[in-house]
Amino acid sequence: MSNPGSAPDPKRTALLVMDFQRGVTEAMPGLDPLVARVRQAIADVRAHGGTIGYVRVAFTEDDWAAVPAVNQIFAQAAQNRAMHHQDPSTAIHGDLAPEPGDIVVRKTRVGAMSTTDLDRQLRDRGIDTLILAGLSTSGVVLSTLIEAADRDYRLYVLADGTDDRDTQTRDVLLSRVFPRRAQVIAAADLPSLLAGS
Repeated sequence: MSNPGSAPDPKRTALLVMDFQRGVTEAMPGLDPLVARVRQAIADVRAHGGTIGYVRVAFTEDDWAAVPAVNQIFAQAAQNRAMHHQDPSTAIHGDLAPEPGDIVVRKTRVGAMSTTDLDRQLRDRGIDTLILAGLSTSGVVLSTLIEAADRDYRLYVLADGTDDRDTQTRDVLLSRVFPRRAQVIAAADLPSLLAGS
């Protein structure tokens, strides 16, 4: 495990690009600058030998059948047969497309780890540090941050690599909630962080 006071080892670090899929980005207009920052963050992590992990939400027929009516987030999607795993709306944004060797997981709940083998794939690669970017701040970023903290990952959140329809909630999470479990940084800080300077 990394020393919390030391710079992260890029080779033990993964940037998680979460829910940047067409159906989400198209529903939140004005994201081009954010997508450009995340694209640069991906390039920065790759340049330092880090891992990129992609997380998308998408369902099979069996997944829809397994969503109970009490699930306030996904019951309606299941009833409407939304976000089918082969539908173009669940494809990762074209500007952020995965490359061979990247981790790609498909989830059926909010957090990146709860319905995937993401934790195992990260552990198999010796990853102990995560940098989080995602849509939305109060959804996948919050859920993944809490679970990853409980799993003892060292955590960073890209403040300008996430957004939310509720800007007030986003601001409270980034300024008051996330710093209890993670370091909140700007995408522009990544190169110096990964270089250990």
